[in-house]
Amino acid sequence: MTAVEPAAELVVTDITVGGMTCAACVRRVEKKLGKLAGVTASVNLATGLARVSHPADVAPESLVAAVEQAGYQAALPVREDDEESAAADGEETESRREREQLTVTALLAVPVLVLSMVPALQFRDWQWLCFVLAAPVAVWSAWPFHIRALRGLRHSTATMDTLVSLGTVASFTWSAYALFLGGAGGPGMRMSFSLLPSASDGGAHLYLEAAVSVPLFVLTGRFLEGRARRGTGAALRSLAELAAKKVTVRDELGEHSIPIERLCVGQTFVVRPGERVATDGRVTRGTSAVDLSLVTGESEPVEVGPGSALVGGAVNAGGLLLVAATAVGADTRLARITRLVTEAQAGKARAQRLADAVAGVFVPVVLALAVTVLGFWLGAGADPQAALTACVAVLVVACPCALGLATPTALMAATGRGAQLGVLVRGPQTLEALQQVDTVVLDKTGTLTTGHMTVARVTALPGALGQETVVRLAGAVEQGSEHPIGQAVTAYARRTGDAGPPPDVTDFAAVPGHGVSGRVDGLMIEVGAPDGRLPHELATALTAAEAAAHTSVLVRVDGRAEALIAVGDVLRPGSYRAVDRLRRLGIRPVLATGDRAAPAEAVAAALGIEEVHARCTPEGKAALVRELRRGGARVAVVGDGVNDAAALAGADLGIAMGGGADVAIGAADLTLARGDIEVLVDAVRLARRTLGTIRANLAWAFGYNVVTVPLAMVGLLDPMVAAAAMSASSVLVVANSLRLRGWQPSGSRGRAHGTRGTRGGKAVVR
Repeated sequence: MTAVEPAAELVVTDITVGGMTCAACVRRVEKKLGKLAGVTASVNLATGLARVSHPADVAPESLVAAVEQAGYQAALPVREDDEESAAADGEETESRREREQLTVTALLAVPVLVLSMVPALQFRDWQWLCFVLAAPVAVWSAWPFHIRALRGLRHSTATMDTLVSLGTVASFTWSAYALFLGGAGGPGMRMSFSLLPSASDGGAHLYLEAAVSVPLFVLTGRFLEGRARRGTGAALRSLAELAAKKVTVRDELGEHSIPIERLCVGQTFVVRPGERVATDGRVTRGTSAVDLSLVTGESEPVEVGPGSALVGGAVNAGGLLLVAATAVGADTRLARITRLVTEAQAGKARAQRLADAVAGVFVPVVLALAVTVLGFWLGAGADPQAALTACVAVLVVACPCALGLATPTALMAATGRGAQLGVLVRGPQTLEALQQVDTVVLDKTGTLTTGHMTVARVTALPGALGQETVVRLAGAVEQGSEHPIGQAVTAYARRTGDAGPPPDVTDFAAVPGHGVSGRVDGLMIEVGAPDGRLPHELATALTAAEAAAHTSVLVRVDGRAEALIAVGDVLRPGSYRAVDRLRRLGIRPVLATGDRAAPAEAVAAALGIEEVHARCTPEGKAALVRELRRGGARVAVVGDGVNDAAALAGADLGIAMGGGADVAIGAADLTLARGDIEVLVDAVRLARRTLGTIRANLAWAFGYNVVTVPLAMVGLLDPMVAAAAMSASSVLVVANSLRLRGWQPSGSRGRAHGTRGTRGGKAVVR
């Protein structure tokens, strides 16, 4: 019996690829890498990044060598701490070089275009001046196209650079022939011009305007396209800029500043008003409000105090804070967000994979068409000038640039905008799946509700003490309890009472299963489960609390029942609006929770959810998802706990709350960084807008070639117009994608719909 060798472990390596100009380049790099055993690659034209999955025994250097053998520059990523500055420097240098080259090209090309297009300005021997000005454009300005075309020729491939190079060379070579051998160099030569090719008048004709306009318009398009593409990645760069470079540490030596790389978990650092939080941590001293808008998209500052968790990148808007670091470097939440956005931008949608496959054969087909057009026109007895015009127009107009940019630019803009709104997606497949979802399974605790006990209602008997005093006394006794109910009562007392210290408690005692007691201000205070006969007001409140699935505690003062406090989990402020808006988008909500039936039904009633599944085990939730999918539903699951991980992984789309367990976030395709369920609606609408933008881009990219190539073949497109149209097509695709950067969620939160079943702005349920 032959032993089966274990499958080789796969690892993922990112490679920076230079020199790609169109979707045909993308296809060639992917095919070259795919020829290596066990290697698959996804190449992104907009970012110039190849994400390669390969066996561990395949060295990254061999991947780089394979890309270089395909005729492109390749390099492994620089170290993480150098990557940001290196990328910024590289972009600045490239932009400056492109701008200088474009400026020189325009200064040389514009006089040639003007003289060629305006016969009245054609002075004696004007054609020789144009030739002198056009030569540097056709050689120096177009040199990058020529080099890449020759490199492709050595590897028996053709790209957009091949088309541009051939068009420029053909135009300039014919013009040189006409000047030196064809009679166009004589004094007094005049040349008419028309945007539409016309029959020859028998005189020599120059194509210097085409020889300069093709490089000029292509370089202009590349420059504008580059600026726009850098704009699509602005959100990712803004995330990187949130990372602190230095941090002020407080230790036994006092306060001193150190580089952020030297900060260790457990060290205490200082965050002064107006400063950015250096890394994830927990407040040890001080109170303040922090602005999380740039990290999670939350518009309102969040109040923090001792024990509160802080996210690196947030801005301290209030007082001085001392913070103990809980995560540093790649383990911080900001680093994870940046990593998710980067990974999402490296992926490909199904439509883009189709476009790349088409582009892989598009350029060779165009070359064949250009040769066929030239031969047909000459064979039909047409003038050689007209035949050359049609051939050059076909070469220039048929460029697959727009095909290669249609999807990645939209994805870059959308994922960056999503990160600003608190929506983190793993890749384009997530957006495609999100657009198709018609059923969403919602967890209760921690997803629709806050996940922690909160005082829902206090009912106090009329008397001398009053409700505020009773709550203050109960909170004082409960501060010694570690039970969640006791902590909820204490927090409520602090929130609703005065800012002074709580009163002292003596004779404190805790009875498991019953409650706590103690003496405060000379009064014996007991807080515990209701028992015995209650006054009518408190009995009525107890019945209402039980109907709402709340837990009630009775407060006795010197043995007399004074108040009933109902405690329970509360709905997140946006839960009702989120469920209502999901329903308006045509998505059916389903509630699945491991909690008891009464709390589950109370939540469902408050939110208007008709389908409820209570006491669901992790296996039960996964089985529910499978059943829904078998029924033809496209299912998304929203959860935040370990018990949701199996259902998240088994759904068409798994969505994790940002504040949930790491295992849930790891199993999810999409993470709501703010922990706000209403962000899910924004995610659905953003996904639909993004897929609509991609479809529009691809329709334009395909439609442009379907219309312009036949026009060029029949001689109705001048090469200069063809060059301008080709460049404009790429710029229009990128500009359309850039509109996603300004996408805004519709409506104002908190005004669109009232919150049903609320009290004090929060829906209260168990």
